Amino acid sequence: MKTIGILGGMSWESTVSYYQIINETVKEKLGGLHSAKILLHSVDFAQIEACQQKGEWAYCGEILAKAAVGLEKAGADFLLIATNTMHKVFDQIQSSVNIPVLNIAKVTSEALLADGVQKVALLGTKYTMEQDFYKKILLDDHLQVLVPSAAQRECVNRIIFQELCRGELKAESREEYKRIIKEMADAGAQACILGCTEIGLLIGQQDVELPLYDTTLLHARAAAMLSISDD
Repeated sequence: MKTIGILGGMSWESTVSYYQIINETVKEKLGGLHSAKILLHSVDFAQIEACQQKGEWAYCGEILAKAAVGLEKAGADFLLIATNTMHKVFDQIQSSVNIPVLNIAKVTSEALLADGVQKVALLGTKYTMEQDFYKKILLDDHLQVLVPSAAQRECVNRIIFQELCRGELKAESREEYKRIIKEMADAGAQACILGCTEIGLLIGQQDVELPLYDTTLLHARAAAMLSISDD
């Protein structure tokens, strides 16, 4: 079994989900008392979030690259960045290590394509929804990407940082997300990417008709399968 290195803590709320999903998948596939071999470096999210607001992405990349090197030295065979937004510095992290980093956007894109989706809505932090680092991977795979209106993007982003990352799950916020997803479906989206690792804590497939692609679930399952594969 390969050892998974996780760059976590962004936020720790969703890092918990990664640990659970990876181990549940390994147990499902191998049975018995099997569990995943995991190394975790959990950063202080307050420091990362402050750098995000200031646009200090290269410094964020330095912090995570240093952590990635530590995980590699500790024996990780491949890495996960347990957050969508910080894939903005994916190349900086990948270039710092000699082991592969499993890209969350690529994993999600492959799942969409396998299901025949062509036009997809994207929810996430304002950075993920508005900047190109994430959408480019989807677009390069010939997916059409829809994002909410400016006001809706602010709403989605506020709920992520002020509520979900603090462990607050509010019914009224779930209703806001449901309304936004419904509007995206009305605009032609065939599916919706939950492109922030905390969104799945608030809303699930039982809440909406539009097919949801939870990036936390997809990323963690892909990591688990890679860890037990012969590749």
